[in-house]
Amino acid sequence: MWIKICGITSADAVAAAAAAGVDAIGFVFAPSPRQVTPGQAAQLAALAPPGMLRIAVAQHPLQMKVEEICRTLRPDYFQTDVEDLRELRIPAGMKVLPVVRFGRKTPHPLPPRILFEGPTSGIGETADWGRAAELARQSELILAGGLTAQSVGEAIRVVRPFGVDVSSGVEEVPGVKDPQKIEQFVRAVREAAVHLERDS
Repeated sequence: MWIKICGITSADAVAAAAAAGVDAIGFVFAPSPRQVTPGQAAQLAALAPPGMLRIAVAQHPLQMKVEEICRTLRPDYFQTDVEDLRELRIPAGMKVLPVVRFGRKTPHPLPPRILFEGPTSGIGETADWGRAAELARQSELILAGGLTAQSVGEAIRVVRPFGVDVSSGVEEVPGVKDPQKIEQFVRAVREAAVHLERDS
């Protein structure tokens, strides 16, 4: 089960994500308590271990901002709403992670990998798991929105996603990650993934 910790703002958060062995960390460039500059993100990304993906997380960015982020951070993926990607020019060779939001028109055909969440990012709002489960049968779906160590096991059981993405669910206060909550979340995901394999 692929795991991303989003909204990284400190060296401690990078260290906790690395210790937990997650697959990816996300740096937020949209207005948010977790917002960082491209320079700050690049400094934090340099602390990540080899193989951990660095994901630039934007929402409705201007082309100039995209270019600054990609030039400074050099992310492995650029994440933004699927509608944005029709207008933006993402550098050649950079992978994209389109965000599909519940309540908005679903693209057809679906991209091969999507991030699915509720209408608004970063506020702990739970996505519609029923709709997510439908889309997870058609694409590699990464489930985001309101996940915690307490809820992620049930979410995985219902949705059967490719991966999960957490931000506010592993924080002490908005924008400050809690290393213990990160460890608990990752453990809950791995336990749920084992049960899923056993049942399938």
